[in-house]
Amino acid sequence: MPSPSGTPRDSGAAGAAAGCAPTARRPVIALIEDEPDLAAMSRAHLEREGFAVVSAPDARSGQAVLRTEPVDLVVLDLGLPDGNGLDLLRGARDAGGPPMIIITGRGEETDRILGLELGADDYMVKPFSQRELAARIRAVLRRAAAPRDRRSAGRRPVLRLGDLIVDTGARQVRSVGGPIAFTPREYALLEFLAASPGQTFSPGQLMGRLWDGADWQDPATVTEHVYRVRRKLMAAGVGAPRITTVRGFGYRLDVATEPYA
Repeated sequence: MPSPSGTPRDSGAAGAAAGCAPTARRPVIALIEDEPDLAAMSRAHLEREGFAVVSAPDARSGQAVLRTEPVDLVVLDLGLPDGNGLDLLRGARDAGGPPMIIITGRGEETDRILGLELGADDYMVKPFSQRELAARIRAVLRRAAAPRDRRSAGRRPVLRLGDLIVDTGARQVRSVGGPIAFTPREYALLEFLAASPGQTFSPGQLMGRLWDGADWQDPATVTEHVYRVRRKLMAAGVGAPRITTVRGFGYRLDVATEPYA
């Protein structure tokens, strides 16, 4: 199986060039893409940006990479020759694998939505800019590191609000009925709102805090994630707290006793 190439992994300067804190090795990106030209172009650019890259042309070899390589993030094309990339995404998420950015064609909106539902951290539509790909990778890696940074800064590890317990150390949410499963981005949204109950945030503020304010992101992404979090809370029978829409401005988490309408 190919291994990450380029300059030695123990280059701290390379890690800093990738927009990450200097570490003993460069962030390793698994690039699972079956188009040879696109894979070669992406690999070359990412390596210039300071990442180590290991490539796989199909789902089977991609699974092998995830089993054997110390991967920090996966860039996954959903249209693979030996199976749907969604199956690989589902398996990696069930196993608690690294963050993922999925790649789709323009007409594959259903796959994009399902990929986000299954826990993808971001998506890109072909054709895309290699500079944008590198920027999105850095943004997802920063978000993945943020909970560790907040805990080391002394943030409260457990938030108790109404029917919910948000364990920021374990990144888990529980209600009176048991645990509630959220994708990483859904969890980040709920945790952020839970840390400031009663405070209203605009979609732009949420985008800036949770999506790094990337100008290529559509604010409707926030609306979609709020809807999915609400739906899961309702399905779990959570009456309080609840995410309230403040018309004309944004959203807040209310510790209220009324059930959802």
